Amino acid sequence: MLKNKGKELFFAQSLLLSSILLSCINHAHASVTSAFVRLEWPSVDIPLDNEAFAVPKGYNAPQQVHITQGDYDGKAVIISWVTPDKPGSNQVRYGLSDGKYDFTAEGTVQNYTFYNYKSGYIHQCLIGGLEYDTKYYYEIGVGNSARKFWFQTPPKIDPDVSYKFGIIGDLGQTFNSLSTIQHYMETGAQTVLFVGDLSYADRYENHDVGVRWDSWGRFIEQSAAYQPWIWSAGNHEIDYMPHMGEIIPFRNYLHRYPTPYPSSRSSSPLWYAVRRASAHIIVLSSYSPFVYNTEWSVLQLKRPDLEPFLDELIEIKPEHVHHRFSVHLKKLESWNYRVSNIHYNISSGSPFPTPDRSAPIYITVGDGGNQEGLAQRFKDPQPDYSAFREASYGHSTLEIKNRTHAIYHWNRNDDGKRVPTDSLVLHNQYWGHSRRRRKLKKNHLHSVIVNFPRSESGREG
Repeated sequence: MLKNKGKELFFAQSLLLSSILLSCINHAHASVTSAFVRLEWPSVDIPLDNEAFAVPKGYNAPQQVHITQGDYDGKAVIISWVTPDKPGSNQVRYGLSDGKYDFTAEGTVQNYTFYNYKSGYIHQCLIGGLEYDTKYYYEIGVGNSARKFWFQTPPKIDPDVSYKFGIIGDLGQTFNSLSTIQHYMETGAQTVLFVGDLSYADRYENHDVGVRWDSWGRFIEQSAAYQPWIWSAGNHEIDYMPHMGEIIPFRNYLHRYPTPYPSSRSSSPLWYAVRRASAHIIVLSSYSPFVYNTEWSVLQLKRPDLEPFLDELIEIKPEHVHHRFSVHLKKLESWNYRVSNIHYNISSGSPFPTPDRSAPIYITVGDGGNQEGLAQRFKDPQPDYSAFREASYGHSTLEIKNRTHAIYHWNRNDDGKRVPTDSLVLHNQYWGHSRRRRKLKKNHLHSVIVNFPRSESGREG
């Protein structure tokens, strides 16, 4: 499917991140099941009158403010907010100094109903043409109800640029959720890869479903108004409730959380791709159809059990993309050894993943704080492919240092503190020092990487 050099560049850049993420050279634990037991807070939602859900002061003041990347390359943002009483202003005023806004952008407004709940007025404004690595200040609302925020654009795309991502999923709106988001904000990470299950509002009925979508929007504003959260949908976003007459999937989610899917030529906001700093990020929905007209190498989706047949859904030519990395969220179990999801050992009578140096490392993380509680049972005995697993609330970070190394951490919530619990160093297979490790099976891909323009590929490794 590669018809020109531009497309070859796309795949080669995708490979750079995936290969960084695919080789573990150091791990703090080996085939360990943690004995940690979470006891501090029950898995119940925070009461609606708690300050975590506080409505901002002022009549019709903007609330539930959040941003996400607005284009493919990281030079645009989508700013979203809700005005509860009337549409108000659609305008975003922004600039390079706090209180000095030299630019304006006009957004859109909509609302919707869900059962007998009627949403507030949902505003979405795309701001493009931004400069890389720049702090922008923005203001929304009018008069005494105006509110001010800021965000930082990513560095220019380059395989050697350092960038730190947070990874959160299954967040919900419990006291455990509050601990997770506050701990995440201490890490210095610059963007959240949110891998499914946002508000858990589907655990409510009737009018309260919409109310809990509103409370969650106010809850995450402390982070999401200041840095982009890259959204993917989970099963708790489906909101399929025929007993209430609601049979359109993702109705609440799609109205509230826009994504930049047109810029990656996707046909659905539920699956798309973005580039950010040194990363190429692919978002897929495990609960909606997607097509296979592009080769993608970095996958972010909700269901780890869907991975074995992804090759049938996404046509990945081995001569174009040698490896894939998948971040899955549901249970708290790290599959940190390199096993193949294509080649199986069936001598034992049942399919079993086999060691494969060219296979991905699977990191399955979740339980940001949802009220469903933690995973209580793991497969016993622990499989050989499983390096470390633990049932705890928390979040992860993935820091790409340069083209050769990245660092992954799992951070547990423990008695109100953020406790680094599991970590590994990821070594780029292609750019590593060993020529044996750098050798790829397909000469075509190697020729693509060494031949595309230096201005696009960054410095030589």
